[in-house]
Amino acid sequence: MYKSFFKPLIDKLAALLGLIILSPILLLATFFLFIANQGTPFFFQPRPGKKGRIFRIFKFKTMNDAKDANGNLLPDADRLTTAGRIVRKTSIDEIPQLINVLIGDMSLIGPRPLLAEYLPLYNDRQKRRHDVKPGITGWAQVNGRNSISWEEKFEYDVYYVENLSFLLDIKILLLTVVNVFRGKGVNQTAATTMEKFKGSPKQ
Repeated sequence: MYKSFFKPLIDKLAALLGLIILSPILLLATFFLFIANQGTPFFFQPRPGKKGRIFRIFKFKTMNDAKDANGNLLPDADRLTTAGRIVRKTSIDEIPQLINVLIGDMSLIGPRPLLAEYLPLYNDRQKRRHDVKPGITGWAQVNGRNSISWEEKFEYDVYYVENLSFLLDIKILLLTVVNVFRGKGVNQTAATTMEKFKGSPKQ
């Protein structure tokens, strides 16, 4: 009952309330990122949702489009703006995803929606992360986020799928708040973003 009825209902109500309460932060971040990114504060990207269905995720744009002499994008670390760094560190970049929750593409809590190009790379067990809607935060995020390996992250995701409950969601929500204030697990060592997933042994 919780998974099929109460969780989706709580998601939509919380997303609506969150957008209203956080609107001043949303507007402020939009203003500074508009300046930092020359008029493009948001970016939209296709991501796989439940059962692998593709949707467009809403996020703040934290990196500019600076390119080298050959027209190639500079490394992530070189393109991360000052405003973008602050937005990432405080997890403000996740706020626009409340729109995805409101329209039903995502849940507040669940496995993070990753790149669509990863879909054929998952082994059978890892594919189970798509048995539920993706979330803004999840069990993997409160257990290391970008500081753990892909395999560890997927194990946490599958654990969540197999043990989804109201109490687990509350635990993840509380740990997320704690981790945001601590700035814990945001980046992997000196990297700006986690290395791309290249696949795991098939199971």
